[in-house]
Amino acid sequence: MENILQELMGIPQRAEDFWHKAPDYKLPLGVPYLGMGSSYYAPMAFKYMGIDIHPEMASEYYYYLKKEKKLPNAVIISQSGKSTESLWCSALFEKYISITNDPQSPLSTSPFSSETIELRAGEELYSSSKTFVNTLLALFKGFGLDASGSVELMIKNFDAYIKKGEEMADLLFDQWNQNHIHGIYILGSGPNIGAAMNAALILSEITKKNFHGLSMAQYDHGPKETAKGSVVIQILAKGQAYERALKLNQTIQNAGAIVLTIEEPAASENFSILHNIIPFNFMAYFLSKKLGIVDVFEVGGKVTEVE
Repeated sequence: MENILQELMGIPQRAEDFWHKAPDYKLPLGVPYLGMGSSYYAPMAFKYMGIDIHPEMASEYYYYLKKEKKLPNAVIISQSGKSTESLWCSALFEKYISITNDPQSPLSTSPFSSETIELRAGEELYSSSKTFVNTLLALFKGFGLDASGSVELMIKNFDAYIKKGEEMADLLFDQWNQNHIHGIYILGSGPNIGAAMNAALILSEITKKNFHGLSMAQYDHGPKETAKGSVVIQILAKGQAYERALKLNQTIQNAGAIVLTIEEPAASENFSILHNIIPFNFMAYFLSKKLGIVDVFEVGGKVTEVE
């Protein structure tokens, strides 16, 4: 599992490399942004920043939303550029922009790919960490939003994010050993819904335990009744839902939930997703060590290929 740690430690350098070396470009508005897993959660965050884009899961778009006639434009995101559902969608548009780590991948070399944004995240053999952060940066850059300060803040506070991830892993592991934990929820609001869902994906994939990523409001509409005997990790950011999140935390603590929080107070809500996701990467790593996990991909592979 030390290879995972090596990948995680590369997050700030790869982020800085992309931000300062990627050429300038503009991403289209009002079009579908398609991807799976982390590649879907990244554009979802920007929808809740008020950016006029239409994030969709590539699989469901292909199965249920594709049109008889090709649409003019889209953006398709895939870490590998080889995910089956993303490649299915590549033939549904007159042209599309590909966002990927591999400019030689089938997604980028398709005749319908008009432009490739290379993520510069380097090799990634495990769960999306460097790639997710660089995908967020690629979207910030393409929408003309200056993330320079956030990249600097990430580098400055990176050790604190590692420590936070280790602390959460220690606490959760102790709870598993001491109590019956029947549910683990990760909650976010606005842009951080994408962070919450991606965090749950990473933790489930690496630890083989069941983590649920939800919007804070969605959790408030029912799942909060499972509070007793559960662990809730609330991603906080100063924004419209901040006070509601704090009140919900107190309510479910009183009902018997163990509540943890993640917050980067120095970041604005829109940019906080860049910071808030990182402790979860390290939490997954430290938990996997404690749980004795040897192989990350036991059921499938890094790239999902559908027959």
